[in-house]
This record gives sequence, C-alpha cells and structure tokens, in this order.
Amino acid sequence: MSNNGTREYDFVVVSNRLPVDRVVSADGTESWSTSPGGLVTALEPVMRAADGAWVGWAGQPDLRLSPFESDGIHIVPVDLSADDIENYYEGFSNDTLWPLYHDVIAPPSYHRIWWDSYVDVNRRFAEAAAAVTSRGGIVWVQDYQLQLVPRMLREIRPDLTIGFFNHIPFPPYGIFSQLPWRAQVVEGLLGADVIGFQRQADASNFSRAVRRLTPHTTRNPIIEVNAERSPARRVVAKAFPISIDAASFESLAREPRIQERAREIRAGLGNPKTVMLGVDRLDYTKGIGHRLKAFGELLADGELSVEDVTLVQVASPSRERVEAYINLRDEIELTVGRINGDFATMSHQPISYHHQGYPRDEMAALYLAADVLLVTALRDGMNLVAKEYVASRFDEDGVLVLSEFTGASDELKRALLVNPHDIDGLKATILRAIAMPREERRSRMRALRKRVIEHDVARWSRAFIDTLRQAADDRFQRTAPMELPEDLEWTIDRRKAD
Repeated sequence: MSNNGTREYDFVVVSNRLPVDRVVSADGTESWSTSPGGLVTALEPVMRAADGAWVGWAGQPDLRLSPFESDGIHIVPVDLSADDIENYYEGFSNDTLWPLYHDVIAPPSYHRIWWDSYVDVNRRFAEAAAAVTSRGGIVWVQDYQLQLVPRMLREIRPDLTIGFFNHIPFPPYGIFSQLPWRAQVVEGLLGADVIGFQRQADASNFSRAVRRLTPHTTRNPIIEVNAERSPARRVVAKAFPISIDAASFESLAREPRIQERAREIRAGLGNPKTVMLGVDRLDYTKGIGHRLKAFGELLADGELSVEDVTLVQVASPSRERVEAYINLRDEIELTVGRINGDFATMSHQPISYHHQGYPRDEMAALYLAADVLLVTALRDGMNLVAKEYVASRFDEDGVLVLSEFTGASDELKRALLVNPHDIDGLKATILRAIAMPREERRSRMRALRKRVIEHDVARWSRAFIDTLRQAADDRFQRTAPMELPEDLEWTIDRRKAD
C-alpha cells in the first residue's frame, strides 16, 4: 500500500485495452467478462501468481471507473474521452502508426494534433502504472499505441524494471524515417529494459533506427543507453515470437460437439470436395483482395469448379469509423458479389462471406471443416490464426498456405509459403494445396504441430519475463548495495529465489 492508500503490485501489465469487456444486460445490470485474446491467456497465470494488476482502457469513451477485480485479476482503468479516441487511437495509432509500420500499404496521415494527443494519453498510462507498481516492481507495456510509456515511466519511477513488446512489425529505417516524431518514439521505447519484437528482422530494424537517430551504441541484442542525467543502462532488443494456447485449441477441437459442428458446416456448404478458409480482421494488411483475385481467376480459367471448391471468408469488423476501412469493406464486398454472381449455381456459391466475428467454439469447428487455410497477409507481425489452425488439427490433416510476409512464416516452415503479390504463384500454390496427397499433408502438419505445441504462449511469456528478471538482476548488480533501499533488496532476493 502506498502513502496515499493506493494498492500496489509487484507485476503490472499496461495495454491499450483492458483484458475484460463491459457487458450490460437488458435490465441494465453491469458485469465484466474476460476477453478471449491470446495475451490474456498468456499472462493470466503469471498475474495470479504475482498478484499482478492490469492497466488499460475499458473500451468505451468517457467511462469513469475506479479500480476493481474481475475473475481474480486486479483491473486499473484509464479513462479516455471521445476526443482521445478520435486523435490518439483512431488517429495517430491507427491512421499514422499502423499503416507506417505495415510497409505503407495504405498512406499514413501525419497530424500534429494527433501526436499531441498520443503524448498526452501515453503520459496518463505511464502515471497510472507508476501509481500502482510496488517499489522495484516489473511493468510490462504492450504494443504500438504506448511506445512513449517506457521512457515516461522510467522518469517517474527509475526503480522499476520495464518491458515493452511490439505486437506488430517494426519497419525498415527508410520507412520509419518518414515519421516526423521518429526520434521521440525511439527514445520512448529505450526507456524499457527489454524490448521484444515478433521477428528478428523487426529487432534489427529497431537497432538500425537507434544507430541513425541516437548516439547510443548497439551490439546485437544489447543497446547501451547513455543519458545525460541518469546512469548508463543496457537495453535488450530481440525477437520473442508470440504464440497461442495450443493445448486449449486442440482440446476444444477434440470435443464431439465441435466435430459434429464441423460436419454441419461442410453440409451447409453443399459438401464440396474442398473447403478453403480465410479468417482475418477486415484490414488492408491481410491481403484479402489478393486471395479473392486468385480464387476468381482459378474459377474463370476452369481450373477449379464451383461444385468442388468453396471458399469461406470470415472478415471480422475492424475500425469501422476509419475511411480506409470503410472503402476496403466496400471493395471486398463488391468483389465477393461479382465472383458469386459470375460463378454461382442454383446449389453452390463459390464464396461464403461473413462480415462478423465468431466465438472460439465456432472457430475451432471452422478449422476442422477446412481442408486448406489461406493466410495471404501483405505484412503481419505474427498471424495467430495460422497457429490456431495447426493446433486444432489433431487429425494431422489440412494444408496451411502461408504468406512469407507474416511473422509465423519464420517458424512454420512446413507450410506452403507464398508471396501474395504474385497472383500466378498464389494460384499455383492453391492448386497444389488442393491436390496434395494425404501422406504429404500428414508429414507437413505433424511438423507444424510439433512447433506450435512446443512453442506455445506460456513459453513466450516465460521467455520474456525471464529476460526481464535477468535484466533487473544485471542492473542491480551494477549498483552499489548500499544504494539499494531495503524493500528493493528484498524484492530482488525474492525474485532470485523464484
């Protein structure tokens, strides 16, 4: 407990969104349900063991909430106004950083008012985390919306060990340098002790940005940070590929009701010989248009028959107030309508399109029903859908067609890797996937499953937190023992004992 009566925690996670969703029933009763995301699954056991807290936004504007508990997780809400959401979130985070970090697939917008809001909101997140973290505690900041938080937090609480994980790509310097506030972002991230990325290429891109924009020395994976008014620090910047709770997906897929639902899905599609599946947020980085173009050309060329092959495309809603996403939805739905209009028969349509999200049960059934999963992202930090598909295929069947521009392609090398910009190559790969013999499918899926099961989300979180703790030990060992407060020494000793 702090001097002002605020509860304090040894381990604090900071993310844009809280791990819970607000649910209001018909009678006005308010409750909270745990979000289904992989990050929550990964960190929930860590937080319970460490008596940790989660700092984030509740997902609705102008919702003023006091800290509360939900299913054993301590929740510390950060209030955001409608203006904050428009400028910090929809503006700078999703119309500046998101397209810039995804290879400028769509043009980023640069507005100073958005940047000012980003700075202000990041400061509020940093202050909220500082207020609830114990002396010598660990804070783990998540993702591109909060890149300034590590430095702000270190300035407020130099006693803390700070981690940052970037869930999306970090761009090459030639692209990153377009950002007017590039130096501020790099220095913001360097406030952390450990900076994690999805791919080694992302970590290398960040180190190059450090070399170009700062006087700090880089020796992969170490960055020596020398500040004017504070001691020199070592920052670790390296890849920690994120994963999923593979065991839970396999367990779900093994349930008889899920297998029955998979059979119902195929029957509802007219029992085609091959069901292909795409599962994406409706986002211009996902290459949905490229996938539809290749499929439409295969039908037009007569290389696929609508009676034999159906493509199920799940495109969950995303950022529906941002103009680029409104235009993308119109474009995708026009393409789907054209292909279905050109090639549908009275009993079969080539594309079953769904602009909605589905719960895990339905997704597991879809994965079992699909003979081929198409992941054609133009740039993706990881792509957990590919790993979910593999984890669900306990039958060792199914073919994964995977874009080489996803982080998952570094790990899932037995997938059929493809350049989605090469439409002819994508068409050839789809035909190969459909015609692949059973033994080759089994051999590839066994190798993919071994990787996903062994490198699951629990292993990811352990690897990152172990690196954080090692960074804390290294930093404290370089500090004279007499300078350490007694309670901080106790915290370090306890962590070493762990």
